[in-house]
Amino acid sequence: MKKKILIPTDFSKNAWNAIIYAAALFKEKECTFYLLNAHGSTIYSTSEMMVSEPGTLSYDSAKAKSEEGLAKVLEMLDFRDKNHKHHYITVSQFNDPLRAIYSVVEKRDIELVVMGTKGASDYENRLFGSNTVRVMEELRNCPILGIPLDAHVVHLKEIVFPTSFKTHYKRRELLYLVELAQIQHANICVLHIGEDQELDEEQLEDRKLLEECLEGASFTWHHLGGSNVANGVQRFIESRNSDMVAFINRKHSFFSNIFSKPMVKELGMFSKVPLLVMHDLRN
Repeated sequence: MKKKILIPTDFSKNAWNAIIYAAALFKEKECTFYLLNAHGSTIYSTSEMMVSEPGTLSYDSAKAKSEEGLAKVLEMLDFRDKNHKHHYITVSQFNDPLRAIYSVVEKRDIELVVMGTKGASDYENRLFGSNTVRVMEELRNCPILGIPLDAHVVHLKEIVFPTSFKTHYKRRELLYLVELAQIQHANICVLHIGEDQELDEEQLEDRKLLEECLEGASFTWHHLGGSNVANGVQRFIESRNSDMVAFINRKHSFFSNIFSKPMVKELGMFSKVPLLVMHDLRN
């Protein structure tokens, strides 16, 4: 059965890198990649009153630019070594990026969104662009794999999965992490960061449940002392040259902390390491 993967593009270098990374990551799998450009009008006439519809100058101009850009992406892919297991479909949609992504995920039964962590219009000193953060926060019906510009295609050896052992996981929340580890023959490093290495009874129960959820994949347990999770994860990744970080996004917990301005400055690891964001299905 073919995998269905959505890759939004704004035709930036980061977006192109996300396409190449996804193609390499799933090179052994039959995949249909949907290349989506969500475009908006940049030209308004007085008579259009900021409303763009088919046939108006602003709509037609934006649509033509979008379709030309997608055609160029396909042309660039044709110059690369072709993988006959991969098929590319372009989608041009006049919409807000988040709404466009949500629409395609629902209509095409997409199982993974792969996107660059920054767009063409984002500041250079920001690790994550505004659209990326918004998608990771609000798109909760599909896992998202964020690819930074400096991430290079390599065989995944290990995926770091930080946890406090203070939440009970569900197998279906972690399906894509397990599948990705199996596809790449990668090890999942379950990383606990805390002052106390000893787990209480409730944490031990959550650890046992997590072990059941990760059944079928290779995984190991790790502990780092300290209370600063961001620094701990970064030290762990740098010391082991890990290939990816995976998180479960608990609503109002993960992103409210990770993407606060002080925290982002500490997350230099995400300038090179892809981030797999899965979701708490109870929210």
